[in-house]
Amino acid sequence: MTAPDHSGSEPAPAAKRPARWWTLLGSDRFALVAAVLLALVLLTALLGPLLIGDRAVRQDLGASLRPPSLDHGLFGLLGTDVLGRSMLARLIEAAGTTLSVAVPAVLCSLVIGSAVGMWAGYHGGLRESVAMRVADVILSFPSLLLAVVVLYVFSPSVANLVLILAFARIPVFLRTARAEAAELRSRLFVDAARTFGARSGPTIYRHILPITLPTLLTVATLDFCFVMLSESSLSFLGIGIQPPDVSWGLMVAQGRQYLQTAWWIAVLPGIAIVVTTVSATVLAAWARLATDPAQRWRLTTPRAGAARAGTRSKGTRANREGTSA
Repeated sequence: MTAPDHSGSEPAPAAKRPARWWTLLGSDRFALVAAVLLALVLLTALLGPLLIGDRAVRQDLGASLRPPSLDHGLFGLLGTDVLGRSMLARLIEAAGTTLSVAVPAVLCSLVIGSAVGMWAGYHGGLRESVAMRVADVILSFPSLLLAVVVLYVFSPSVANLVLILAFARIPVFLRTARAEAAELRSRLFVDAARTFGARSGPTIYRHILPITLPTLLTVATLDFCFVMLSESSLSFLGIGIQPPDVSWGLMVAQGRQYLQTAWWIAVLPGIAIVVTTVSATVLAAWARLATDPAQRWRLTTPRAGAARAGTRSKGTRANREGTSA
């Protein structure tokens, strides 16, 4: 008896590769729209000032309080303020100022809070207790109230805003990183690293940080919304960004007295704040699922499930028609 020939048999299917991040992003329409809007805001903040020149501060009293219209060129598209300055140019200029406060503040609090939190959570004991008590002391002061007090004592400026907002948000990342590191320090791969004599620094960097980073980035995206709203609130109160600089919050403050006669001065920067914060929140929710292997299936299965449900319903309908016939 000859052995069966398997030369013509089909090869075994290859292991399915995990979906790329752009594939996951394309499967969620809301997250895709949010990512596009945030990319437009970032490009506007980076490249916009190079294109508008001095139009954000150029005054023309003869064009004061013009409503949004296409009759006065591109820079008159969103109207003008009380001094005849282009609202479009000022929105573009304010985008850079707002992001220059929110992004550095979040990055500073992320780096400092995460480093201290992972260090405290990995070692535990007295170090963890001291770090948590310091975080509790900082959290006992409302961040907005703390910023108001400090900015009243010192002169309001972009640097002071970044420092005070970063300091107030450090406990958020510290507590998150501490909780993740405290849970991971008892894992077998961390015990194996300690057994082979690895120091705490390389162990945290190579084994704990990669697992903790997705959670920290999600928290950072949400915290970006909070910091941007805090800057807008402080500028609205008059202790944040000061003229001749301009931010979205300052534009809302300057336009509140013209709400009945020139609504666009306050409403348009308010819309910019809302769109940016909502987009960042939606993208943070998507990033949390996309970076978690245990939850990533939620971004890929709905379409397959809907297709299977549709096929099942068609088969059931065909069976019913066949039975009735």
